[in-house]
Amino acid sequence: VQLQASGGGLVQTGGSLRLSCADSGRAFSGAAMGWFRQPPGKEREFVASISASGSRPTYADSVKGRFTVSRNSGKTTMYLQMNDLKLEDTAVYFCAGRRHGRTVATTNPDEYPYWGQGTQVTVSS
Repeated sequence: VQLQASGGGLVQTGGSLRLSCADSGRAFSGAAMGWFRQPPGKEREFVASISASGSRPTYADSVKGRFTVSRNSGKTTMYLQMNDLKLEDTAVYFCAGRRHGRTVATTNPDEYPYWGQGTQVTVSS
């Protein structure tokens, strides 16, 4: 089981980035997946999650209306489109997957046993 996050970088406030999370082993087609982030000096926090079917996305209040989580039709890649980025969005972003059969998108990181390595997003003024 391997998740590979990519797409991070340096962007100015108001800019956009698109993160990708590749499921190289096709292990998560039957499981919900999520994005979490860890800002500098803070604990990991929930960002967005999506069900196994690709419907029913869930978002943290801080990103609603700005971020969109999605999955490709083959359920091999999850995306996080981030628009109107703010300074407080600076963090290491992690993708995560639930166990097979756990199809509901949740917000609790303890319910995601599989994690990618993280990708840095830095928003500057």
